[in-house]
Amino acid sequence: MVTRRQILGSALAPLAASAQSGPTEFQLACMTLPYSRFSLERALRGIAASGFRAVAWGTSHEGKPCMAVDAPPSEARALGARCRDMGLEPVMMFTTVNLEQPNAYDAHARRVEQAAAAGMPFVLTFGRTRPGEYEAAVDTLRRVGPLAKKAGVTVVVKQHGGNTATGRMCARLIQDSGAEGIKVCYDAGNVLDYENADPISDIRQCWWDVRAFALKDHRNTPVDQDCAPGLGEIDHYQLLMPVARMGIKMPLAFENIFEPIVPRPDTAEGIDRLASNARQFMETVIRGVQLALR
Repeated sequence: MVTRRQILGSALAPLAASAQSGPTEFQLACMTLPYSRFSLERALRGIAASGFRAVAWGTSHEGKPCMAVDAPPSEARALGARCRDMGLEPVMMFTTVNLEQPNAYDAHARRVEQAAAAGMPFVLTFGRTRPGEYEAAVDTLRRVGPLAKKAGVTVVVKQHGGNTATGRMCARLIQDSGAEGIKVCYDAGNVLDYENADPISDIRQCWWDVRAFALKDHRNTPVDQDCAPGLGEIDHYQLLMPVARMGIKMPLAFENIFEPIVPRPDTAEGIDRLASNARQFMETVIRGVQLALR
C-alpha cells in the first residue's frame, strides 16, 4: 500500500501538504445520461437499484429534455422531490447551452433558478469544441456568478475542447471572470480524448478550483473510445489524490459507465449492471486513496 510518507515525498507533496482541511467526502452520483434511450423514471429506478444514493440529471430521455431550459422552477422542485422519494439526492444538472452562445446568460440564469428550486448544489456547463469566442464565455460566467452565489448554487465548468479544453484552461476562465460561484467539474476522459493530454498532470494545475467530477475514462488503444472508470487508461487513484484532503463534499458524477469495444447493452437491466460495476470500482479507489493519505 502507498503510505502517507511516500505520497508526501512524491511530486504530490505540495498538494498533500497544502490541502489539509480534512478528508474530502466523495459523493458517488450516477448521471441519468447512460439511460437516455429509456424513460427518466426507469433511469432513476435503475440508478437507485444499482446502489447509488445520489443522481445527476442528464440531457434527454426518449428524445425529450430531462428538464427543459424554460421549465418553471416548480417543475425542477417536483423532480427533486421525486428523486429524494426514491432515495436519490439530486446533485447536478447540465445547462445544455454552451457558454459562448448568444442566449447563454439567460439559459444559465434559468438553470441556476431551477437548481435552487430542486435543492441541487451544482449546474454543469462547458464551452465549444473549437477555440475562439473566449470573451463571450468569460462574460457569461462573470454575469451568472453572482446569481449562482446568491442562490446557493455553484456553476461548474468541465473540459469540452476549445475554451474549456483542459482543467488549466477552465481555471483560467474562472480567474478571468472574477466571479464567485464558478468552479471546475473535472472531466479526465475528455482531457485524454479531445486533447490527448495527461489528466493527471493537468489536474495538478487546477485542483484547488475543482468541486466535482464528471467521471468517464478513455482508451486510445486498441480503440479510441470513452468508457467507464477503471476500464480505460486513466489512473483514478492519482486523479483523486490532489483533491482528497479538501474537507468538502465533492460529487463524482458518472457520465459514462459503458465497457469499451463491446456493444452497449440493449436493456435497461444491462445498464443497471454496468452502473453497479462502476460504482464498486470507484468505492474501491476512494477507500484506497483515503487510507493512503492518513
